[in-house]
Amino acid sequence: MVNQPPAVTLHNLTVSYRQHPALHHISGGFAHGSLTAVVGPNGSGKSTLLKSIVGLLPIEGNRAGGALTVAATCQRMAYLPQVTEIDRDFPIDVRDCVLLGCWGAAGAWGTVTNAMSQKVDAALSAVGLAGFERRSVSSLSSGQLQRVMFARILVQGAELILLDEPFNAVDAKTTAALLKLVQHWHQHQCTVIAVLHDDALVREYFPSTLLLARELVGWGATNEVLTSANWQRARAMAEAWDDTAEPCEVDIQPTQRLAA
Repeated sequence: MVNQPPAVTLHNLTVSYRQHPALHHISGGFAHGSLTAVVGPNGSGKSTLLKSIVGLLPIEGNRAGGALTVAATCQRMAYLPQVTEIDRDFPIDVRDCVLLGCWGAAGAWGTVTNAMSQKVDAALSAVGLAGFERRSVSSLSSGQLQRVMFARILVQGAELILLDEPFNAVDAKTTAALLKLVQHWHQHQCTVIAVLHDDALVREYFPSTLLLARELVGWGATNEVLTSANWQRARAMAEAWDDTAEPCEVDIQPTQRLAA
C-alpha cells in the first residue's frame, strides 16, 4: 500500500508580526486522518499556525524559500476560532448559523434543500441542541455557542478540521460531548488539528502532539513529546522572547501556498 502524502505539509514556515517572528522555520507534516494537539506556552504561535494553514495570515520564507502545502483531498476545511473571536451580536438564529455550513454546496444564492435541512436537524440533535433552532445566537451560553459551531462543522463535511481552544470556557459536560465529535471525525479519517492547553486532556484523547515555542520543540507521539524536558525547553524559550527587540532584518520572500 502506497503511503499518502501528509494532509498538510510545512516547509520552513515563518510567520512574522511587524518583523518579529511568531513562528520561525517550522517544518513537518500532519498525516491524513491524524488527530493532533498543538500545545505550548502563551504566545508560542499556536493560533498563528492554524490561521496560516487556513489562509488568514500571510506567511513568509527566508532566502531558501518556504512552503505550506494542503493536499488536494483536504481542500474542504473547517476552521473554528476561539470563542472570544466570534461575533455574538450578529442577528442570526441557531438554525441559520448551522446552515452556513452548507454554504459550499448551496452558494450565496443557492436553495436550501430538504437534504440540507435534515443534516442541520441531525447535527443539532448530535450536539444536544434540538429545540434551540430559533434561539438567537446572542442568547446562548459559551458552551451552547460552541455546540452550535461544532454542529456547523458537522454539516460542512470537511476533511481538514482546525479547532482553536475548542474547550475553553465551556463546562465539563460540554467538553465531554464535543470530544465525542472529535473522536467521530478521527474515526472517519478526517484530519483534526486542535490548539489545547490541558495536558491531561491531550494525553487521554490526542495520539499526536506538536509542541511549539515559536520554534518547533517536539512533534510526534504524545507520550514522546509531552516530556518534562521538552516542556522545560519550551518554557525557557518563552522566557527568552523579547518582543521589544529590533525588527529582524533578514531578507524575506513570500512563502508559497500550494495545493498538492
